[in-house]
Parts: sequence; structure tokens; C-alpha cells
Amino acid sequence: MNVIFTCGGTGGHINPAIAVANAWREKHPDSKILFIGAKGHMEEQLVPKAGFELKCLEVSGMVRGKSFKAITKNIKTVYQTAKAVSQCKKIIKEFKADLIMGTGGYACFPALMAGSQMGIPTCVHESNAMPGLTTRMLSDKVDTVMVAFEESIKRYKNPKKIVTVGMPVRREFIFSDKAAARKELGLGDGPVVVSAFGSLGAKAMNEAMVQVFRMEKEEGYPFHHIHATGKFGWEWMPEKVAAAGVDLSKTDSIDMREYIYNMPTVMAAADVFISRAGASSCNEIAACGTPCILIPSPNVTDNHQEKNARVLESQGGAVVVLEKECTANGLYDRIKALLANPERRDAMGTALRSNCILDSTDRICKIMEQLAGKKN
Repeated sequence: MNVIFTCGGTGGHINPAIAVANAWREKHPDSKILFIGAKGHMEEQLVPKAGFELKCLEVSGMVRGKSFKAITKNIKTVYQTAKAVSQCKKIIKEFKADLIMGTGGYACFPALMAGSQMGIPTCVHESNAMPGLTTRMLSDKVDTVMVAFEESIKRYKNPKKIVTVGMPVRREFIFSDKAAARKELGLGDGPVVVSAFGSLGAKAMNEAMVQVFRMEKEEGYPFHHIHATGKFGWEWMPEKVAAAGVDLSKTDSIDMREYIYNMPTVMAAADVFISRAGASSCNEIAACGTPCILIPSPNVTDNHQEKNARVLESQGGAVVVLEKECTANGLYDRIKALLANPERRDAMGTALRSNCILDSTDRICKIMEQLAGKKN
């Protein structure tokens, strides 16, 4: 069987596709797998690193607004997309695809549109509580729409085509163990806080974290803190931290780094995890069962991060703070309040795990098998 996975742009679209592709390869080792993505994005590094063949096309997303610049950009996008659909038809024909699975975002539109027009079984997974533009545009074209959140179903015109499957995450998040993680990291039994705001970082949140570091010093470093600055934050944050009076070279209590490469282990070791509320982050947190403080990014389409965060909050697994209301003092107080209340943290962890669909990749693979079976 020949299967095409299509994804791109951000890790939130790419990592779920890789997770499903890995599961599919285990179940069907004789299958041929091909990825289709967009040029100039993270898939060019992540997909080959995962051991899969990748073809990338020139494609971009639509932008909001009625300015001349926005209109010009969108006209170019329409032209690029039409060209990419044509290119995908050629790729699909040469690869002899039996099935095409996408994980949302503009990068997956050309392949799924081409596949649907060619009569190839197609399905798309939407990771956010609020469906993205691409998924909405494809919902009437693909055979099945799979969603991470039950709450999402009501947002589609044809609920009968929608199936709740959860969010595919790496197995390391699901089968995590706090004691083993702390031993691996060389941490003791004291409280551990982890904060990360994405691979690029978030300037406002990193600035707040500088002040949190200062408060930690003033109170004698009451917890071990691992913080990922992101690529941009790493360029300026060390200097800001030093200016705030915190000498990181003289304390083992604050571990500031550019990126957390072993996130499943670090998240498992944490008592509190502080993060944005992208779909991947929310579902990794839920699978791991780590109590969290979520600060949704206000700079996303349809405010989808807040909607993701509110789902976890309504289940009792998260504290949600809007960025416009988030101060360093308030954030520090919330951290201390959670650390001082182990019963609440236990309840949050239980709520997160009990509301997480842990067999998401298996559910998705089963739907893919059913779709491929209809073709054969």
C-alpha cells in the first residue's frame, strides 16, 4: 500500500503526521510512505530526520486584511495553490497513492484537493478546537475529517463526516514516569517548574520570565526551574537576566536553555508546566498528565489557542491566564499556589489523563485502513 502524508509549516502539524506515519509503518511495514510539504519550513528538517521521503512545493497561506499588500499576497497564494494542486496530481499518479492523510494547515491543501479530485481516499486531522481555514475548506472534499476535541464537531456543516480521535502524540509522553524522569535528569525530590513558549519563543512571556527569575532569587530559589527561551529569546534574554541581578553561572536552580530537546522527559519531571496553548502542546501536556498554566498566544487565527486552553480548563486540568492579564507577579503567585497544593495538582493530572485519548494514532490508522479498503 502506498500512503501519502501531507503536512507542514509548524511542528503542530508536522509532529502529529510523523507520529501517525510511525504507527502506520509499524502496522504495515511493507507500505511505501511519502510526505508532501511546503518549501522553506520545518518539515524539511523534521520529516527526513524521522526517516521519511519528502517532496516540497511552493505554497503559502492566505493573509487577513484588505490592504493592497494583503490582496497581492492572496492573489499570489491562489496562483501558487493552483499550481501546487497540479504538481500534486503528478506526484500522486507517479507514486500510485492508495491513500492521502493530512494534518491541517495550508501546506496540506494541494495534496488533499488533488487526491479528492482524482478519486483517491483522503482524510484530514484537525488538531485545534476551532477548525482552521484549510480544514473548513476541505471538509466537503475529503472522505473523513478527524478532530482532536469532541467540542469541535458542532463547528462543521456535516457532523456525520466528523470523527473524534484525539491528538496523536509521541509515545514517550503517554508512557512517562516522574521518578524515572527525575532520575534521568539528575533531579531530586524538590519542586520542579518547566516553562517553554514555542521553538521561536514569545518575547512578552520571556520578559515576564526574567522577572520571575528575579523573584526566585529573592526568595532563595524555592524550586528548580527549567526554561526554554526559543531561538529569538536566546539572543537577548541572557543579558536581560544578568541585568535583573540573576547570575545563572552561580545557581543550579535555574536551567535556561534555547530549546528543550528531551521534552517528554522534562515534562514528566515537572510539577508545573507553563506554556502557550497550541494543539500539540495541550495534548502532550494532557497525555503526560502534568498540571499546567496556559497562556494562549493572542497572535493566532480565530483565537484558537484560547479555545484549546479553555477545553483543558473546563476539564479541570489547567489554569488559563490571558497574556494581556499576565504579569510576572501574578504568574509567580500562581506557580507558588500550585506548588503549595499537591492535592490540586493530583486532581489536575487525573483530569488531564482521563480526558485524553491515548490511542489516537491507532484510531487514525484504523480509519485510514477502512478508507484504503474501500478503494481496493
